[in-house]
Amino acid sequence: MSKENGYSVDDIKVLEGLEAVRARPGMYIGSTGSRGLHHMLWEIVDNAVDEAANGFATEVSVTINKDNSATVEDNGRGIPVGIHEKLHVSGVEVVYTQLHAGGKFDNDSYGFSGGLHGVGASVVNALSEYVEVEVATAGKLYSMRFHSYADADGKIHSGVPEKPLTELGRTRRQGTKVTFMPDSRVFETVEFNSEIVAKRLRELAYLNKGVLFRFTDNRVKGDNKYREYKYDGGIVDFVTYLNGDKTPLYASPIYFSGTRSTEKGMIVCEIAIQHNDGYTESLFSYVNNIPTTEGGTHETGFKSAYTKVMNDYCRKIGALKEKDASLTGEDFREGITAVISLKMNSIQFEGQTKTRLGNTEARTAVESIVQEELMPILENLKNAELANAIADKALKANKAREAARRAKNMAREKSKLENAPLVGKLSSCTGRDPEQNELFIVEGDSAGGSAKQGRDRRFQAILPLRGKPLNVEKRRIEQVLENDECRSIITALGTGIGEDFELKNLKYNKVIILSDADQDGAHIRALLLTFFYRYTKELITSGHVYMGMPPLYKVQKGSEVRYAYDDAELAKITKGLKGYTLQRYKGLGEMNPEQLWETTLNPENRSLVRVNIDDAAYVEHLVTLLMGDKVANRKEYIMEHADFNKVDTFEDKVKID
Repeated sequence: MSKENGYSVDDIKVLEGLEAVRARPGMYIGSTGSRGLHHMLWEIVDNAVDEAANGFATEVSVTINKDNSATVEDNGRGIPVGIHEKLHVSGVEVVYTQLHAGGKFDNDSYGFSGGLHGVGASVVNALSEYVEVEVATAGKLYSMRFHSYADADGKIHSGVPEKPLTELGRTRRQGTKVTFMPDSRVFETVEFNSEIVAKRLRELAYLNKGVLFRFTDNRVKGDNKYREYKYDGGIVDFVTYLNGDKTPLYASPIYFSGTRSTEKGMIVCEIAIQHNDGYTESLFSYVNNIPTTEGGTHETGFKSAYTKVMNDYCRKIGALKEKDASLTGEDFREGITAVISLKMNSIQFEGQTKTRLGNTEARTAVESIVQEELMPILENLKNAELANAIADKALKANKAREAARRAKNMAREKSKLENAPLVGKLSSCTGRDPEQNELFIVEGDSAGGSAKQGRDRRFQAILPLRGKPLNVEKRRIEQVLENDECRSIITALGTGIGEDFELKNLKYNKVIILSDADQDGAHIRALLLTFFYRYTKELITSGHVYMGMPPLYKVQKGSEVRYAYDDAELAKITKGLKGYTLQRYKGLGEMNPEQLWETTLNPENRSLVRVNIDDAAYVEHLVTLLMGDKVANRKEYIMEHADFNKVDTFEDKVKID
């Protein structure tokens, strides 16, 4: 309730120190859910990795303790323990209690750093129940502890030092060890996901050649408790891993690197490339170990220089005649797996998620390095077979691209890519505001019929699928365009696909996959997500793709009906309840239009899961593994990860007394 007489200067709140972080945690770590929780860990891990990236540490250890606290330790230089000249407290206390304080604002202490804003350690302190810091440096061990508490008035005091930095005695150790307990008063969950942590550490090990990363999860028993990651081949090993479920065109990845001096400092660039017999481009870029999933100037520089070098090479070997037009970048990048790793100063990120590099000097540097380093590798007689395989694949890709272009033109002429292929399929909505509209892609005519009757036709459109979509992982684009279900989806979206994709033309703000809660439904979701990932990836990265979550159970006692969306919710609903009827839904068609609206379509009640790409390299690996041709690898993954002991013990309807 606002004051009737407005507000005065007395109403302006000044948040001092770490209070600002506590008041608006999402501004600093993105969210208070699982993603924000893991972001806390990455902030501390990044500090340790910065020591390794600058040559001061060789080992980084991460431990998830039994109580869900996390410990990160490195064997680097250690946080400075001296007394700060202006603040008159130790360097450890400055780093953990002062926002925008650290050694990464100039190039004296760190040549390259993933954390440039000096907020990481202090933010973690502000949002933790406690933080314990041990620093081993110059033969001495120091310790300091911070904690957050509520006073008698209920006010939270964050990251308060319990006492000044204390010298514990002599030690042979070297480095920094940090343990923190995320505050359950801030986070929706304080349980770290071991697979998320392991994937990030493996990625960091690839990007930091020769550095040993240890991961221990003391919450579990058995072989998965402890893991090590160390790759002496660096990003060459990374590319080999990414192509592990594909068929490479040549045995070993191409690797080259270079350094360029700019007005803002040095730029060090490493690039590894290997082609496979597939049709998709897999390009992953990093700047100071930070994934740049939206690309940026460094990727632009790589693409333009790579295309020029490859065209020049093709003309040198006679694969392209003087009269022939140059091949496009898409031709040369068909089936490519490439990793670009940049180390640089003064990073400027752009884009909605701050994962696109904006530094113009990065493009110039990468272009120069690619042009200077790649051509000699191709011209080396030892690499003739390798280089010719790349050229041959590009020439075939060019012919296929021309065929795809003709297929697109034919499709446009045949259907005008408007309504013809959707006659009798798409039930459009009456609203014309794409920001408000939703498209439900529904499995089967039966569920489609219920959805059409149950929806709010003002903003909800329904597109039933009359068969399983194509597995696009195994098909070229012209084959995708020939598939009726794929063409219907492309037409409904309005964005085009592949190189023609235009997000601004999207007709629906939410694209929702709605399938049955059985094996066929899961398969359809996988096929659709593969299609979106391969041909409309920006649809996912921009947050437009969702999975609808219809209820699994209907609990009825007399005239009262409640729905449970998972086993945990079912247990909560039925706890202490007697004389109810339990129905297990296995298909959307089992619900009438009113039930489907109430449980799955109504924005007030429904559950949606937004599809994200948190780890682009791992997603690429998983899509290839699960949807590609290597059956043995897929079987091995399923045997390792599937829960074969889970049994659905419910009949369609069960009376519980």
